[in-house]
Amino acid sequence: MVALLGLATFANAQYALQFGAAVAVDGNEVYVGEGRNLLQNGSVFVYAADADGTWNLTEKIQASDPIESGNGFGRSIKIKNDRMVVGAPAVNAVYVFDRAADGSWVESAKLETDAQGLGSNVFVYDDHVIASAGGGRRDPGSSVHSWSLMGGNWEYSGELKSTLGEGRTGFGSAIDMYGPSAAIGSPSANGTGAVEIFNFENGTWSAAGAILNDDASEGSRYGSAVLLADGYLVVGMPGYRTGAGAAVSYMLNKDSGEWEFQHQLEAFDSRPNELFGSSLIGWGLNLIVGAAAYGDRSGTLYSYTFDLETDRMSRSEMIQPASLQYRSGYGTVVAMNDKVAVVGAQGHDNFEGAAFPYTISNGEWIEGNAVFSDSGVFESITGEKIECEESEAGGFPCEDVDMLSFLSRSDVGAKRGIQMNDVWGWEDPDTGIEYAVVGRTDGTSFISLKDPSNPTFVADMPYSATGHQSLHRDMKVYQNYAYIVADGAGAHHMQVFDLTRLRNIMNAPETVEADNIYKGIYSSHNLIINEESGFLYAVGSDSGGESCGGALHMIDLADPLNPEFAGCFNEPRTGRGGSGATHDAQCVNYIGPDSDYAGREICLSSNGTALSVADVTDKSNPVAISVADYPSVAYAHQGWLTEDHRFFYLNDEGDEGAGLTEGTRTIIFDLTDLDEPVLSGMHIADDNAIDHNLYVRDDLMYQTNYLAGLRILDVSDPENPVEVGTFDTVPYGPNDNSPVLGAWSNYPYFKSGVIVVTSGREGVFFLKKKEIDT
Repeated sequence: MVALLGLATFANAQYALQFGAAVAVDGNEVYVGEGRNLLQNGSVFVYAADADGTWNLTEKIQASDPIESGNGFGRSIKIKNDRMVVGAPAVNAVYVFDRAADGSWVESAKLETDAQGLGSNVFVYDDHVIASAGGGRRDPGSSVHSWSLMGGNWEYSGELKSTLGEGRTGFGSAIDMYGPSAAIGSPSANGTGAVEIFNFENGTWSAAGAILNDDASEGSRYGSAVLLADGYLVVGMPGYRTGAGAAVSYMLNKDSGEWEFQHQLEAFDSRPNELFGSSLIGWGLNLIVGAAAYGDRSGTLYSYTFDLETDRMSRSEMIQPASLQYRSGYGTVVAMNDKVAVVGAQGHDNFEGAAFPYTISNGEWIEGNAVFSDSGVFESITGEKIECEESEAGGFPCEDVDMLSFLSRSDVGAKRGIQMNDVWGWEDPDTGIEYAVVGRTDGTSFISLKDPSNPTFVADMPYSATGHQSLHRDMKVYQNYAYIVADGAGAHHMQVFDLTRLRNIMNAPETVEADNIYKGIYSSHNLIINEESGFLYAVGSDSGGESCGGALHMIDLADPLNPEFAGCFNEPRTGRGGSGATHDAQCVNYIGPDSDYAGREICLSSNGTALSVADVTDKSNPVAISVADYPSVAYAHQGWLTEDHRFFYLNDEGDEGAGLTEGTRTIIFDLTDLDEPVLSGMHIADDNAIDHNLYVRDDLMYQTNYLAGLRILDVSDPENPVEVGTFDTVPYGPNDNSPVLGAWSNYPYFKSGVIVVTSGREGVFFLKKKEIDT
């Protein structure tokens, strides 16, 4: 028996948006999609190898009708016989390109239906296009649609309807075609997965039956990848046996029309959770199987050759570049022909994504350089203040907020894929120089603001030797020491750094180490310091140590270099599932209107489901005072008191994304009576960006809201905030509730008036509010 495998599809075993989540090949070129770009219009990048074997960008293809925000163009790609189809699910469309006589690609059609998310997966074969729609987290189900070329025009030829019922089956997660037949994967159908075969006859598609696998158990995700050839079918099930995965091959009995089981392939070094069968590709007698989570999710490919004598697959070997990283996800998608191959690794560089091209010679894959895109990256802006004029400063939208300078991620020690997160500040009491203490995914940057228009990256402190990098890092300052934690970072512990060391750095930036490590906690989400009492509070602690139920882990800073554990407080009436876990807090020596608590140390904790108010004066016996909730709670995230301690402003990080509010919502509590906080109002902004961190100084509230950037509100009338200044750190796309990390946090407490704002993929902004004559 001869098992000739044709060029086949790949399947995206995990819904991903990064560069490299879609790949294709054509001739000597490789194609990589960037459909993850939710703010800018997506692209398909074309690469070719030069005489030295270096892969270079030769073309960038976009849709002819770009819109203001991201269209998802490039989320899926297929090329066959001088025709390319590209999915753009954010605008529910599939674009068709044909190769012109001069070799260029010419957009020839835009295919649309009423289906939401059309273009999530696409396939083209001769004069047929098939595309899936929907299937996202909030979609009740997915669908598959088809078009046929008739008389030079693409005509809708109907919906391919699953015979397995409706619901979240994942129908269309994998598509392959051969001749007038199509194989459609439904990896969640019946809990185990399925593949359905459709045939095109008399101008329409009809179901020819479903193929199930009796060996597949719950969660096997059978149908995550499919490969269809002349009488042969291979199906990936990466969830099989707790994620070890497998691939199953079938042969078509042409007499009965039944698909008969042939072989089941498993990795020769099979281990749980490595997802063998994430992708499938075939050429000639070769079969490539992806295992996207192999080796701490770095990923790999397994190569097999069909042995004509034994009628079995043999010669199993790995194809894996040496430069993979933890969570690269290499092998989730792959495409090849007899000349070149390309493998997507959308988890590479902390999910920025990359692709790995290969040249194929005599059946051998010759590894090339990794390719990637850095769209949306800005150059640093320094030298002099840029006034906010006509609602713009240095290319960034603004109102009454000037830009003193801007440092890109790379200029504060961040490599590709490393993002900015939290920020705090320190003023050197001897020199008066102000320093920004800025968090990154992989460490902390210390930046001198001696000249705010020419900030200097002075020192870099990597994450602790026993931890690992984390998207969430937090830092606070007490006296002359910085305290730094990271969330979900293993045994990271709390780094203690003597900031006076920054005075003596001669060759900036210098790599520095912590002066001490507090090991009472492992990972923590946030830190809070009450400078008046000299106590620090770590919250959201996990991974080990004294977690205090994820709530207040209280630490005495009487000896700032050598912190000591002082006690715990947890409010079980709050937190998801009554955990009492705290996300963030503010702790103060109370001066507010409730005389019962005058001079007491009060902590106001944002605990996901509600606001917790507690008296922590006696660390051995902290006392819960009250719990305050509010309508349409999604995730009570963080907040801050007014200077007189009467009002508390709270942001909810989840309400905008969940559609619970029409604009960015700030909740206002009146704390005249700490025993009975009163919801006294809400401020709803004109845009709907997700709010993250806010702080109050004097009569101004400084908010950092993801896509909207810095928002400054006058709170001199505390229950009626008025916006008086803005600076948008993400200057493209709408300021909507897309979950795209933009402005993370701000520090508005420098005596100079410099406001430091961190923005995830952009960098660090040094801003100043205009003095307005009122």
